[in-house]
Amino acid sequence: MKILLVEDNPADARLVREALKEVRVQAELFWTKDGVEALDFLYRRGPYADAPAPDLILLDLNLPRLNGQEVLQQVKLDPVLLNIPIVMLSSSNAKRDVLDAYAAHVNSFLTKPADFDEFMAMMRLIDAYWLGATTLPTQI
Repeated sequence: MKILLVEDNPADARLVREALKEVRVQAELFWTKDGVEALDFLYRRGPYADAPAPDLILLDLNLPRLNGQEVLQQVKLDPVLLNIPIVMLSSSNAKRDVLDAYAAHVNSFLTKPADFDEFMAMMRLIDAYWLGATTLPTQI
């Protein structure tokens, strides 16, 4: 299992990494810091020429250079990438952000809890659903 985390905040990225480790997720986590880097990773450009295809993308909404909504739209319009499930992780729970994400075919929109225990519970749910119960698409 390979997960691409697109998160500009190093503290949040570290928290996701630690949470996945604590809930014993058996996955490789790859981290990009903004939307441009995320697309470079997905298209295997520049320093990401050898990047693997992720099985799941955890995508922050508010990113520099290219925001999460723009990344989502580009991925879901690409026939090679569109089957990669995307879970939008955001500190926003604004109705417009949620509606826009689902209109662009996000697979799930989760609001990041401020409380550590609640964040851990959310990561357990991601593990149980996306990495456990769900059959993810694979490349042929």
